[in-house]
Formats: sequence, C-alpha cells, structure tokens
Amino acid sequence: MRIVIALGGNALLWRGEGPDAELQRANVVRVATAIAPLAHDHDLVLTHGNGPQLGLLAGESAADPALSAPYPLDLLGAQTQGLIGSLLARALRDALPGRRVAALVTHTLVRADDPAFARPTKPVGRPRPSRPAQSLARGRGRQDTGDPGTGRRLVPSPAPERILETESIRELLATGTLVVCSGGGGIPVTEEGGLLHGTEAIVDKDLAAALLAEGVKADFLLILTDVPNVYAHYGTPDQRPVLDVTPAGLREGRYAEGSMGPKTEAAARFVEHTGGLAAIGCLDAAYEIVHGRSGTLVRPDM
Repeated sequence: MRIVIALGGNALLWRGEGPDAELQRANVVRVATAIAPLAHDHDLVLTHGNGPQLGLLAGESAADPALSAPYPLDLLGAQTQGLIGSLLARALRDALPGRRVAALVTHTLVRADDPAFARPTKPVGRPRPSRPAQSLARGRGRQDTGDPGTGRRLVPSPAPERILETESIRELLATGTLVVCSGGGGIPVTEEGGLLHGTEAIVDKDLAAALLAEGVKADFLLILTDVPNVYAHYGTPDQRPVLDVTPAGLREGRYAEGSMGPKTEAAARFVEHTGGLAAIGCLDAAYEIVHGRSGTLVRPDM
C-alpha cells in the first residue's frame, strides 16, 4: 500500500517549546520511531509542517540590519524544507538501516489571481506590536498586514493547484525510496509565460498533502497530529469523537479553520477524489491508525 503521511507542526516541536535545534533533533527521533513500522510493509511519502521554523527565519530576516529587504517567504520556506528534511532523513535512515531515504525540495503551483492574495489569513512569526511592525515592514519595502488580535504578520494562503515534482516523487517511490517532500505545503510559485515566480504566501500543508497523495496515486492519506481523533463540535456541550465517517459526514462537524478544519477538508477531498482511505490521529499511534485500531477513519460513501 502507498501511504502519504502528513505530520502536524507539533511533530518536531511540542506545543509551547521554543524552536531550538537540539529539541528538534530529539523530537524527530519520536517521529522516526512512530513511522518506521509502517515502512517495512508500505511505500511511504512523508510531508510536514514548518510553522515555527518559518516564523523563526522570517523574524531573523526582518530584523537583520545587513539586509536591504527581508528574504521572501518562498526562499525562507525552501530553507525550512532543507532543515527539516535533513533532520527527518537522518532519523529515518537510523531507524530503517538499508532503506533508501530522499528529502526533496518541492514547489507548489498556485494561481496568481487566487482571491486569497487579497485576504491574508496565515499568521507568521511571533506576536509583536502592530504599529512598529507595520512601520518596519513599510520602511524596508514590504507591505505587511497584522493580525489585530496578536500583531502577528498575516500572509495569503492560496489554494494548491499542482505539486511540480510529483513525477519525480513517483519515480523515487518506484525504486523503494522513502520520500520526504512538500514541507510546509511546498514552496509557493506562480507561472507566467512559462517562467516560475516565487510568491509571498503560505500554502496550507494539509490541503497540499491531499493533492500530493492524489498525484502519487496513494491508497491512504494519514494526517498525524497531537489528538487521538477528530471531535465534532469541539469545545461545546455537544462535543463527541468521530471514529468512522464519510466525507459528507465529516463536513457536518464544526472545525476550527486554524487547526482541525484544513485536516478534515484534506481528508474528505482525498477520499472523494480517489476512492481511497484517509485517517486523522495521534503521531504515536500511526501504526494502529493504519490498521484500524485508532484515530478517525474517513472512507468512501458506500
């Protein structure tokens, strides 16, 4: 079976942890330990979040007086793919001696006219005072939108149209290689006149994972996070666990846009488009989820 595994942003950094290198090195061992049992019997593609790492690099770039302008998000995203890809590749090689592992820098095509570019919604970096931050951004040649609640920079999140390296990923899988790719939703690029252009945006990692899974003809999309399963009507008196559900049934729950919403939508889309299976659950239960003993299973409507 071919499985695309989407790691949540908490896989390398637990909630509340700072983005220290040693913490990430230690946490990545947990990831490799959870995933290794699946690699013995299945072809695996691994994708991951990059929020804390991207926020760190963006903050450092914005504050660097040696730069005439901060580095654009597409290049910072590429840096995080290399950083996290290296950590994962090394840990997976240690956990799976003799197994081929490749970490691939991956680009995601988005539409230049996507309406999301007019409505920035993705927060980047740490909370900060809004006015000084906006003044700094304008003074250094960047238009910046701040979240009025936290002061965090907000950037557009256009819909993913295509993972440009899909064919290369499929060729690597055919050789038995475990592939790490599409980190942070992929490096967002637009196409004009046959040329690619990086863009100041962040592609939702879960929706990109669903598109990736469809493109590599996966049988199973496994979305791993820090909760055991999806909860419908989360945080209300009507909260209940969702264990076995169709895409239509999954969409009946109320899920927060900033957390479980994109995960449930990604799972529903993959099942609808491919007829395969998707599941959402806890990282440490990855093997049990695939074998039907944990998590929320999303299946086609029979």
